[in-house]
Amino acid sequence: MKKYYVYVVELDPQVANLRKFRQKNPEYIMGNGCVYVGQSSREPTLRFEQHKEGYKSNKYAREYGIRLRPELYEKYNPIPTRKDAEEIEEMLGKQLRKQGIGVWFN
Repeated sequence: MKKYYVYVVELDPQVANLRKFRQKNPEYIMGNGCVYVGQSSREPTLRFEQHKEGYKSNKYAREYGIRLRPELYEKYNPIPTRKDAEEIEEMLGKQLRKQGIGVWFN
């Protein structure tokens, strides 16, 4: 049976200097960190490697990704359906954004 995962990649804070990133994060508080939240049928460690290698990667995760932040996502995994994973991805992204963290998710 296929499983899905959500994951959170810590981004270099320099990403907050990009206009498009800032527009998505008007409540961002400098110093609170920046992250990319994603979901995949691949385990987070493999998916992070794929981002860094440029395979189906998000620009921010590829260019600014530093490391995974399992303490922010492990409790949700594994997830039974893609629909659930997508909903958790959005919920987690919005939850982190409310804490003043710069967040990118699709």
